Amino acid sequence: MNDKRKQNMDLYFIALVPHRELGERVRRIKERMKTEYGSGHALKSPAHITLQMPFKRSSSDETSISEALRRFVTGEKGFTVDLDGFGAFAPRVIFIKISEPDPVKALHSRLKQVLMTELHFSEAEIMKDVQPHITVATRDLAKEAFSEAWTELQKEEFKASFDVRSVFLLKHNGRNWDILEEFPFAANG
Repeated sequence: MNDKRKQNMDLYFIALVPHRELGERVRRIKERMKTEYGSGHALKSPAHITLQMPFKRSSSDETSISEALRRFVTGEKGFTVDLDGFGAFAPRVIFIKISEPDPVKALHSRLKQVLMTELHFSEAEIMKDVQPHITVATRDLAKEAFSEAWTELQKEEFKASFDVRSVFLLKHNGRNWDILEEFPFAANG
């Protein structure tokens, strides 16, 4: 790929996004992480569960990405995600745990096939496996702050749930992630 084409690439990712009320609740936790522990990077995206890590494509590819995702969701059925407590990937990431990750993992597995066959993603671009979670503090969390934050959060209770009825395509605007499009499941039941 030539340098000029590389410069015209945009950054996208595919995720599950909870309803607004839960999203705001998660945002307040992210704001606490920034205020109390100096970790604000997670505020750059809405509350979400990643199905496909960020990937680069030309904005001219958005139509084909949208069409592929629209076809993908026609066979998908809704399910519920239950959130229960906090977890961590030491020494930088703190997240909200999902009590039953299998439906999300299965959705990811089906999505992976679409990305490879219809959108010609390379193996390096595709997430091999997902560990479903909602991040509240990430890469800018200092190791010392991680220890302090994790000591506090692992004692706290967090319980919530949301119905998964669609997948979302997000696009980076140069500073933050915006929801570009929502793809509702055809079979919501």
